[in-house]
Amino acid sequence: MRNLSLNIGCLLLLSFSVSGQRVRCASDINITQNQELHDIINSKIEEVSTAKFRKSAILNDVLKIPVVVHVVHNNASGRVGGVDNSNISEEQIHSQIEVLNEDYRRRSGTLGYNSNPVGTDMQIEFFLANIDPNGLPSTGINRVYTQRRSFNIFTETRTISDLSYWDSNRYLNIWVTTISNGYLGYAEFPIGNFDGLETVDIDERIDGVFVDFRAFGRKIGATEDPYSHGRTTTHEIGHWLGLIHTWGDVRCGTDFCEDTPPAEAANNTLVCTPVFSNCRGVRTQNMIENYMDYTVDSCMNTFTQDQSNRVRAILEISKRRKTLLANALIFEPSTEPLILRVLGNPVESNYLNFQVLVDAPKDFTVEVIDNLGRVVYKKEFENSVSKYIQIPKTELGTGFLNLYVSSGKTKLTHRVISL
Repeated sequence: MRNLSLNIGCLLLLSFSVSGQRVRCASDINITQNQELHDIINSKIEEVSTAKFRKSAILNDVLKIPVVVHVVHNNASGRVGGVDNSNISEEQIHSQIEVLNEDYRRRSGTLGYNSNPVGTDMQIEFFLANIDPNGLPSTGINRVYTQRRSFNIFTETRTISDLSYWDSNRYLNIWVTTISNGYLGYAEFPIGNFDGLETVDIDERIDGVFVDFRAFGRKIGATEDPYSHGRTTTHEIGHWLGLIHTWGDVRCGTDFCEDTPPAEAANNTLVCTPVFSNCRGVRTQNMIENYMDYTVDSCMNTFTQDQSNRVRAILEISKRRKTLLANALIFEPSTEPLILRVLGNPVESNYLNFQVLVDAPKDFTVEVIDNLGRVVYKKEFENSVSKYIQIPKTELGTGFLNLYVSSGKTKLTHRVISL
């Protein structure tokens, strides 16, 4: 069951204010309401931001995230694409994936590039999943018809998810639909599965991003100017990865990133002219170009190095995000009938982590045998697709171990050390 008091997602408004400008985003909680929780999270981030962590693969590698786009529409005819059609086109969906990769990779020659001295390539890429939860080929696009004309994003995220959902331990779910009350989007912050915060109650079935179809993708189909360059999804995925608004949701608050200047409030304007703040007696220029401000799409082009560091640290301690990233590798087509990849050896964490990759669904068996020849773990998988597997170290003990994976006449082995 979802605990709304811990929800730090973002809600983007379509409605106009009295001045004629759009209000871009409205968080349903702010940092001061959950300061104790944020203190815990940030202490954990500091714990993993050590010299050892900075050498780890998760900090240095380009991370690839498999995406499924659930198009939840009310077009009874099944017609795809066109103005004001919630059953959006493949072209619009593919344009959004392109925007994400331009923004998160700071690609030269695109709107996602910047020359800001603190700007950075987040080294995160997104791709439409090519395998569905049953191991069958997929386009990564799942269309679902409903008679509902729209959904209330405050109360009906689970209603949307119940119409179409893929395991959030394996995919980033993006639901594209018609959102009522004039809102553009919403995302779940990765609170509910941090190491040490297991008691926080977050429903994994709504762990993803919700976007109004009119703000999804480039101008070809995203008709809600000035939010028609795909930056709503860039912003929301920033929350999904653990980033906070640049002004910390309170006047002169903090986003826990030192290289984003303090700001009195969001940039609620339709222009890209400079905005200044006076926080703690110091006048500074706001980073209105940051993706985590409320700036209109055409102004956005910057993630900072500290934002990148925060995301990498969060990905190290968020169990579901770690599992998703490890699972992402299984979407790569296997070149062999059976491949065994051990992730981390010696085993220093609480789990022995490894992947079994197969070229087609098949039966295989996993065994772990200790140095005395005893079978300390065994599990059989029937007609299974590739798997990311975690074995608790409490089941393995310490010392030298032999990990075996067998399928038919093929048997693979890997020597591991459990510390």
